[in-house]
Amino acid sequence: MATDARAKFQNADFRPDFHADLTVSTHDGLQFWQFMIAGSVAGCVEHMSMFPVDTVKTRMQALGSCPVKTGTVRQALKSILQSEGPSALYRGIGAMGLGAGPAHAVYFSVYETCKKRLSEGSPNNAAAHAASGVCATVASDAVFTPMDMVKQRLQLGNSGYKGVLDCVRRVMSEEGFGAFYASYRTTVLMNAPFTAVHFTTYEAAKRGLMEVWPESVDDERLVVHATAGAAAGALAAAVTTPLDVVKTQLQCQGVCGCDRFKSGSIGDVIKTIVKKDGYRGLMRGWIPRMLFHAPAAAICWSTYEAGKSFFQDFNQQKDTGTVT
Repeated sequence: MATDARAKFQNADFRPDFHADLTVSTHDGLQFWQFMIAGSVAGCVEHMSMFPVDTVKTRMQALGSCPVKTGTVRQALKSILQSEGPSALYRGIGAMGLGAGPAHAVYFSVYETCKKRLSEGSPNNAAAHAASGVCATVASDAVFTPMDMVKQRLQLGNSGYKGVLDCVRRVMSEEGFGAFYASYRTTVLMNAPFTAVHFTTYEAAKRGLMEVWPESVDDERLVVHATAGAAAGALAAAVTTPLDVVKTQLQCQGVCGCDRFKSGSIGDVIKTIVKKDGYRGLMRGWIPRMLFHAPAAAICWSTYEAGKSFFQDFNQQKDTGTVT
């Protein structure tokens, strides 16, 4: 028996059994940190490229004394450019950069981890995709919400803040640490259904496109991800706009003429919005929100999948010893 064992280890083609276990511990051929890097890059590219549209949406939803009060997306954009210039569209982008990278790293890594455990090897498990998306958004929102609040306050025209650090210091001293998470509950309640719809639609659309054009999947892989991502982003954005308006109100309260809420409950905010602007006020900014999320999701998913492909090729080359 000892002789047989020695013969196995002396055989150049022999591979220990534990090597297979190490391979199975990865998901899509990637390790946890690789999902984090791919997600972080995707999040930064997505939000930075679409930031001007997000600024227009925030101004339309604020319902305060800022230059943009009512009107269409075109009127809102024209008002910002005429009163403050093009640079106003990028006010607060620093806060977005500080929050988007870490938040999306958490977002995609948690999603992939949960999807692996919940789907049980089935790529068509829509419930697993939705549940994984909800878990991902709860975790990532805890990271992103403080910087999102700073970002939205800086986006308002007459906020009075000089920059990211000034906003953080003043909010901390004047309103306390809790102000950074005033909208967290609303954000989770908004992003949970948003993410469930988003991921379920994305996975379904991606499978459908691959079934329709199976012969061109490899050649047009990024086009498939972009198309599926755009469809998912647009649908999820439209469905959750009312809660996004509530979130903006909570994050911008007391700034630029926006109302301040004592309880911070979603019901109180909705009553205030309806009283001031009717039920249509709950859909303020839905067009720029869709205009943001459709291309943003396409950019994000394309970048993320490209990052995954890069790491998959890297890992394959590493395993075969051909990494240069």
